[in-house]
Parts: sequence; structure tokens; C-alpha cells
Amino acid sequence: MIDTNPLERYSRQMRFPGLGKVGQEKLLASRVTLCGCGALGTVLANVLVRAGVGFVRVIDRDFVEPSNLQRQVLFDESDVTNNLPKAEAAATKLRQINSSVTVEPIVADINRTNIEEFCEGADLILDGSDNFEIRYLINDVAIKHNKPWVYGGAVGSQGMSMTIIPGETPCLRCVFEAAPAPGETGTCETAGVLAPAVNIVASYQSTEAIKLLSGNKAAVNRELLILDVWENTNKRVKVAPLAGRKGQCPCCAKRNFEWLDGAHGTQTTSLCGRNAVQVSHRVKGKLDFAYLASVLKQSGEVSYNKFLLKFQLTENGDPYEFTVFEDGRAIIKGTSETDKARTLYAKYVGH
Repeated sequence: MIDTNPLERYSRQMRFPGLGKVGQEKLLASRVTLCGCGALGTVLANVLVRAGVGFVRVIDRDFVEPSNLQRQVLFDESDVTNNLPKAEAAATKLRQINSSVTVEPIVADINRTNIEEFCEGADLILDGSDNFEIRYLINDVAIKHNKPWVYGGAVGSQGMSMTIIPGETPCLRCVFEAAPAPGETGTCETAGVLAPAVNIVASYQSTEAIKLLSGNKAAVNRELLILDVWENTNKRVKVAPLAGRKGQCPCCAKRNFEWLDGAHGTQTTSLCGRNAVQVSHRVKGKLDFAYLASVLKQSGEVSYNKFLLKFQLTENGDPYEFTVFEDGRAIIKGTSETDKARTLYAKYVGH
């Protein structure tokens, strides 16, 4: 701890009339759940911890890879070398930035069985994810438990953001009733992604978070923001007239939480920007990495630490890389086909 006066580090922020000492004290007393700690999530976490948000829970299922370093601002090459999960690597950096706030890293796949627990006690939920399944889960939880959240997305040179306040603004399903079908939208792999687009979207998101957490709800933007940093466009779409789609929204109007209840969603997820699939184990458990490594070493190269196990093999001339986590979840690199990933998982990790 370097501050003799705990508020001194926030002095420049407190001089802003919209915040002041009262707003800063509210930030320090606030709690945030951040879903995802990749491109958007690292920028969000960085801004909020520096701003003095008192408690930040960082949840991410993934580990740091070289391609992340182009835009994911909390990671460096040593995190890649050490095979660190993103949540753990981010938490280490964030604690060095501001030791006076609490950062709770959780290495887990966000799904319908755990998201309510992860969001419990949070004053705000932030979207730092890269897929619509998690966003619809966030939306369900936010509406069900009356918690505000801030949506954000960026791919290529484009980005979008919207703030959802239950009972006051449209929810995500008012605007996007259904998730886009495969192939309908670009991904990091097909369209690439520019770091400036990510940074701008996350900056809008974090500003909205600071408004809400500091008690400045009247200042919140209630429109859908759409931008393109390459085409130099920035527009706002009025979505207030869509609120509840005149009582037809299945989520905020009818309170049918279809994603949370399991009517939608899968056990496999194709990962943005990589030729990889995540496979989640249906039965909760904790893997014994030492034992698993002893079994897998007969088929390929194996290494592990306390966070994850890596396994590389070649099958029928095709190389694959498994990253297996304690809860049985695996990221299988080398295929984008979910059926193939399930087959590989069953063969080498188990059913």
C-alpha cells in the first residue's frame, strides 16, 4: 500500500464535477462481476481497478496465448511462457496497479449452472466476453435479479455497446431477439480485430459503469452505440421505443429466462479468433493432473501446472493441442468442428 491518504490516488478523478468525493466513495464501496477477461475484459478491469472500484470479480475460462498480446492489455510474454489462465494473470497485474481494492480471479467457464452464483452480490455486471451465449445468460440474470449490466462487442474495426437497466431500458433480447446463426456475423478469426476498436468500446463500457456505480444514473447513455474506427463512423440508435417490444420480449416483458433455464445454449463453444473448440464436462469434478498426465504421455507430449494441463498429439496426420482445466473443461485446438472436438475429448480425457 503506497497511499497515506487513501483518496489521494483518485484526486484527479474526484476533481471532475460529475464524480467528486461522494461519487468516489461510492465507487470504493461497489462490487462488479466482469464476465470475460480477454480484449474487452482486460481494458475494463484495468480502468475500473485504477478508478477505485472496491471489488472486481474477474471470470474467464481461457489461458494466455501469443495472439492475445496484440490487444489484451493486462498480459505479457511471461504469462504466455508460464501457461497462465487469463483470470489469474490479470489479477496479478491488477493487484500491482491498486493493492487497496479486492480482485477475485475465477478460472471457470460461465454457464447457466454457475452464472447466478458469480453475479451474486454484484452491483453491476460487465460484458467482457466474445460470444452471444454468455451475453444472453448475463441478460437473463440481470433481468431476473434486477441488476444493471453493460453490453459490449468488437470485431474487425467495428464495435457496439449498450447499457441495460432492468425496468428502465430495453434488454438485450428487446434489440437482438435471437443469437446470430453460425456464419451470420464475423469473428476475430474471419474478420480480425483492431485493438483501437476494442479500447474505444471498453472505454464506453467502463464510463457507463462509473456513472452507475457512482450514483449518476441520469448521465447513463440509453441508446445503442455503433462505431467503426476504420470507416470513421459513430452513431447512436434510439432503442427506448423498443422497450419490451410492446410487452412481447420473452425476457424482460414475459420473464421467461430461456438461456438460464437451458432452453438455449450448448456444451461446446467455438472460440473466437482460433481454430479451437471448448468442451465442457457435464459432471462436476476435479481432475488429478498427475494421474491424467501419466495416462496421456503414452499418446503425446504432456505438461501441467496447478492451473491446467497441456497435451499435444498428432492423429491421422493432424496436430491437436488440448488445454485441460481442473473442472474437466478442455479447449481443443486444431479443429473448429464441435463433433470432432467431442470425439477427441471422449477419447483422451473421458466422457
